[in-house]
Amino acid sequence: MFRTRASLATLLLATALAGCSSGGSSGTTAPTAPVGNDGRCQASGADFAIGKPGTAELLEQARKASGSQMARILKPHDVVTLEYRSERLNLGVDEQGVVTRVNCG
Repeated sequence: MFRTRASLATLLLATALAGCSSGGSSGTTAPTAPVGNDGRCQASGADFAIGKPGTAELLEQARKASGSQMARILKPHDVVTLEYRSERLNLGVDEQGVVTRVNCG
């Protein structure tokens, strides 16, 4: 009886953790890095985005310019995880949707 419960609890925990590690988020783009880049984000390449409206097109341009494999737009009050991913570009936007911050992670 105890083994059955322990096995079910382990299975339930593994299923829950697998759901938490989906790897994607809204705004994430397909991984393609420039030649000679290891896919790590270089935020300075995307500084041109500051002050512009945060659109999907701008996100893709900034992702390519930074050499990142993925990118996302972070709106005020968005819930985000605290893991650092060196291959991800973040564009922070204000309440009006204008990019105010460019950083990696």
